[in-house]
Amino acid sequence: MTRATTRPDILVVLADDLGFSDIGCYGSEIDTPNLDRLGRTGTRFTQFYNSPRCSPSRASLLTGQHPHRVGVGILTGDERPDGYPGNLSDDCVTAPEALRSAGYGTYMSGKWHLAAVMDKPNGTWPTRRGFDRFYGTIDGAGSYYTPTTLTSGEESAEPGPGFFYTDAITDNAVRFVTDHDRDRHDDPLFLYLSYTAPHWPLHASEEDIARYHGRFDAGWDRLREQRLERLVAEGVIDPSCDLTDRDPEVPAWDDTGHHDWETRRMETYAAQITRMDTGIGRVLDTLERLGRLDNTLVLFLSDNGGCAEEFGTAPGQIDRHPTMPEHTSAGAPVRYGNDPGVVPGPEDTFASYGRSWANLSNAPFREYKHWVHEGGIATPFIVHWPAGLGSPGALRTMPRQLVDILPTLLDVAEAHYPDAAPPLPGTSLLPLLRGASDLTPRTLFWEHEGNAGVRRDRWKLVRKYGQDWELYDMTTDRTETRDLAATRPDLVGDIAARYERWADEVGVIPRERIEAFYRRRDQEAAAG
Repeated sequence: MTRATTRPDILVVLADDLGFSDIGCYGSEIDTPNLDRLGRTGTRFTQFYNSPRCSPSRASLLTGQHPHRVGVGILTGDERPDGYPGNLSDDCVTAPEALRSAGYGTYMSGKWHLAAVMDKPNGTWPTRRGFDRFYGTIDGAGSYYTPTTLTSGEESAEPGPGFFYTDAITDNAVRFVTDHDRDRHDDPLFLYLSYTAPHWPLHASEEDIARYHGRFDAGWDRLREQRLERLVAEGVIDPSCDLTDRDPEVPAWDDTGHHDWETRRMETYAAQITRMDTGIGRVLDTLERLGRLDNTLVLFLSDNGGCAEEFGTAPGQIDRHPTMPEHTSAGAPVRYGNDPGVVPGPEDTFASYGRSWANLSNAPFREYKHWVHEGGIATPFIVHWPAGLGSPGALRTMPRQLVDILPTLLDVAEAHYPDAAPPLPGTSLLPLLRGASDLTPRTLFWEHEGNAGVRRDRWKLVRKYGQDWELYDMTTDRTETRDLAATRPDLVGDIAARYERWADEVGVIPRERIEAFYRRRDQEAAAG
């Protein structure tokens, strides 16, 4: 039975550390049939942008603000008085808060990562920021078999036998949708489905990994070329686009040893993505079975680009994060690090796929999570809403970013945004989704850890922390291979001035000040 209301259900699906070309309809060789179905029968954006790190992206997505303005400029560490509080600020309005006020049931399953205090409920937990029901982790990454800060509502939850976090996120999302349809059938629902896949560690079942045996044997050099070829065939990337050079820190595939171990790393990463895609399919099937899918606005994206973070193997090279367990659920010691002698996937391993494969994930772009070159901030972005959008299979090329998501949700939900709340810098995507071509281009801004960028019309100004500005013409050089800064100093100066005004407006804290804070803290700790 179809719902009586015309307002759509809303499903926002967020992947964690997924690269631009890591799903099939964006050029990948990885199996993602459910996302491909959404993308090819819905709308795909070719130039949608996130922030280059997990917590800032989540803050921006849920509040419609730039992350610095809402207290989460880097991660969830409290860096006051010199840095950010690491907590979602009290004066912003979240998507679930606004939608719940409009009569929506609000549910979240998955990773939160917007609270500095994670061991006891407080005003920055999901249930205190608008969600009726929550299941997931308060912290960021961790073991898929024994995640830390696992929470149901506001109570600690324990993994049971056979637990795997990706599946648990899916199971609880299905339960929330089913219960809502039973208890509040005619009311619309908002589900925030926030997976940790495919963030490290490389954890997956042998069955899931086995489907990819041999899939990556050609190595990252050839696979990067093939991804660009498929992106062009999909229409996502212009045929004139050049493939960036292999990362200078990455050896040629033919010069790399331990090929079996290297391909196993990518096979495990791919298995994580396919497991997530299978879970998304289960949620979609549930909505369809309940007669709700046709009038559900589905958004899918990643929180940042592929992650180049490595784990060392020598003593002293492993910076053990609090989410890294010392033992498995059965008591066996966990083997840390990217060691060719350790085959990733099982619970007793904790590894990443590293810079080499992240360079593939972000193909055809360069750089990674943390940076604001295209490899760090370009995300696949899929919008699917059969009852509300025409042009199935459409591509939208106008640049937009995370701050546009909340205005879009408010628009489709007919929800009020409080007059006293901070003004929203973004705009609804609905006109663009419905084919409007006369929209005014908007200047987009980013900053993270001193890395900065501006997208203004065809131009992108970008720099790494401590380095000079680079300038690229994105209509002819989307992959940022030809720096024009030296030939257009006037343009560099104009756009840089706009960046400085924006940074002052949203409260960007200079990186030097935050670094000084950490130096003082380390010195005080060393002094006892």
